[in-house]
Amino acid sequence: MNKRVLVNYFIALISLLLLNQRISKDNNPREILNFDKGWTFQLGESIGAEQPGFNDSAWRKLNVPHDWSIEGEFSEKNLATAKSGGLPGGIGWYRISFNVTSEDLKRNVFIDFDGVYQNSEVWINGHSVGKRLYGYSTFRYDLTPYLIAGEKGNVIAVRVDNSAQPNSRWYSGSGIFRNVWLGKTYIAHWGTQITTPLVT
Repeated sequence: MNKRVLVNYFIALISLLLLNQRISKDNNPREILNFDKGWTFQLGESIGAEQPGFNDSAWRKLNVPHDWSIEGEFSEKNLATAKSGGLPGGIGWYRISFNVTSEDLKRNVFIDFDGVYQNSEVWINGHSVGKRLYGYSTFRYDLTPYLIAGEKGNVIAVRVDNSAQPNSRWYSGSGIFRNVWLGKTYIAHWGTQITTPLVT
């Protein structure tokens, strides 16, 4: 790549970044909110907890990131064994409620999990939006088709199953152990790209 092409490439890239910044400032096409606060949690299986009308008022209130294993007792009798930390695994449930407006529903509303260990399933208003069998990588679900605008609210439920032990060569933790984000956008995930149709 010669010097002139390289300079033109950087000028185009900077122009694109500045344009994106201006569009974001003027029209707010994308909004990403930290979604770590205000969850409820229950250790153990909870039948029906994916349903929006489920009563979780007795559940523990907490913020994520959260690891329920580290709250347990170290024991050689735990299935994780000493090499995986010697702490309990099990099944845990998380729930959170939130509202959206009819204006929000003109955009795509999605949820990003930076990490859930492991074997998670996520529901929105009783509809399963996906399962993630692994525990360390990020994942995203589109909530838009199942959201309800107004004061009634929406409920996200997450079931995490880390009961099959041992399953790691080191201490893994259990639960929503990284940040969660709620996003609203007009642009599809990975919906923009730069191509070079002409190269000299």
